[in-house]
Amino acid sequence: MADNRKEVERAELHRTIWAIADEMRGSVDGWDFKSYILGMLFYRYISENITTYINRGEWESGNKDFSYADLSDEEAEGAREEMVVVKGFFILPSQLFENVCKVCDADADLNMTLEGIFAAIENSAKGTESEDDFKGLFADLDVNSNKLGATVIKRNEKLVKLLRGVQSMKLGDYQHNTIDAFGDAYEYLMGMYASNAGKSGGEYYTPQEVSELLTKLATVGKTQINKVYDPACGSGSLLLKAAKILGKENVRQGFYGQEINLTTYNLCRINMFLHDIDYDKFDIACEDTLLSPQHWDDEPFEVIVSNPPYSIKWKGDDDITLINDPRFAPAGVLAPKSKADLAFIMHSLSWLATNGTAAIVCFPGVMYRGGAEKKIRQYLIDNNYVDCIIQLPDNLFFGTPIATCIMVLKKAKKDNATLFIDASKECVKVTNSNKITPQNIEHIVQMFADRADVQYQCKLVSNATIAEGDYNLSVSQYVEQEDTREKVDIVELNARLEKIVAHEDELRKQIDDIIKSL
Repeated sequence: MADNRKEVERAELHRTIWAIADEMRGSVDGWDFKSYILGMLFYRYISENITTYINRGEWESGNKDFSYADLSDEEAEGAREEMVVVKGFFILPSQLFENVCKVCDADADLNMTLEGIFAAIENSAKGTESEDDFKGLFADLDVNSNKLGATVIKRNEKLVKLLRGVQSMKLGDYQHNTIDAFGDAYEYLMGMYASNAGKSGGEYYTPQEVSELLTKLATVGKTQINKVYDPACGSGSLLLKAAKILGKENVRQGFYGQEINLTTYNLCRINMFLHDIDYDKFDIACEDTLLSPQHWDDEPFEVIVSNPPYSIKWKGDDDITLINDPRFAPAGVLAPKSKADLAFIMHSLSWLATNGTAAIVCFPGVMYRGGAEKKIRQYLIDNNYVDCIIQLPDNLFFGTPIATCIMVLKKAKKDNATLFIDASKECVKVTNSNKITPQNIEHIVQMFADRADVQYQCKLVSNATIAEGDYNLSVSQYVEQEDTREKVDIVELNARLEKIVAHEDELRKQIDDIIKSL
């Protein structure tokens, strides 16, 4: 019954989001508009979050009629210091989402009102431990942008529609709803716009089922972990899968990630809050991970999950200092300047805990190309760091039809071998793309955990054999493809041909006799 209610709530939420997007269609490009709706969703979330927290404290102390939203700003000011310590931010009653919605239709300066509120929320964290987590969070919710309208009046009309739309979302009390409603709204929006935006969306979005597979592979046999890390975290969906699968309380020391794109970095921090991860439990940085890693003081990590950008350019051996970087030096060679894929692998391996697992999506070329990439594969295999290679189906990711792979890394293995899994058929077709089902995920994870040979599906190969094969890590090199062609019985076929030939001879003879008689 609960599952049914959950699906009804989710479907209703999705319908509401679609209606808001439909209402705004044509005025703001979908991928840009995503930032507006997510920013407004975040504004509603933190308003309700702080209101619920303060109200509950008062109700529990016997003040049953208390309502934070009804206080004057002067009365509320006394709670500022405590709230900044506990929540990392503060919002005055007049600045709350619900109170702004009450008067937004009549506010001719709504854009300025919102701009002032967003600045006040960010400033409330200034000079405190939460400053980095709130700084610039509303940067992409530009209430004065021409994207919303050519005039202030038109912009404010759109802002009212945006406020009313987000207000109409039935999110309930975020702590007691049957779904993680704010987080679900975020994920639905990201998926909706990524699928419509093609590559521009695909850069920042890993389909949920792929996130789930990666995280389940990285957490096999674990009920709790110290920290989870993603060196190219995008909007944070992979990091948050660990919270969903293990329970956020079982990620003891929190969620760590780095993202180079400023907009996506802001979305990632918003995503953490929307999934009820407190400011002191996540550390997301905005920098180039390969050239300026920001978490030297936090590694090693017990779980690393990532879908880094495919074959991007980087400085490589143009920067002579990189070969001495402790992350890359052990392989004795740097990833090619035009293909940084294995630089992300080496970075992740370097920061992986001894008892940890890293599961990373890879472009297939890194598994077999020569040159520096082959030397890095040789280092990984000779030191027994590669636990498993999984071939995924094609057409899984927005923006590329290519069949990607997963490389699973471990520093402490019980055998000197690598498991190869062919999961290229583990999917169902949905319109023009493929999708991994929960049953597919379960089957892949089971094969990974069992670590045994299964004909046409997986094979455990000694690292010595891989070395003999020139360190080629392509799954097709080791897992035999099932021949699905129709099997033909040659003896029976020859017998049938003999009969056909004999019958043809008889027909020719009859035709010759007819011609003679004529």
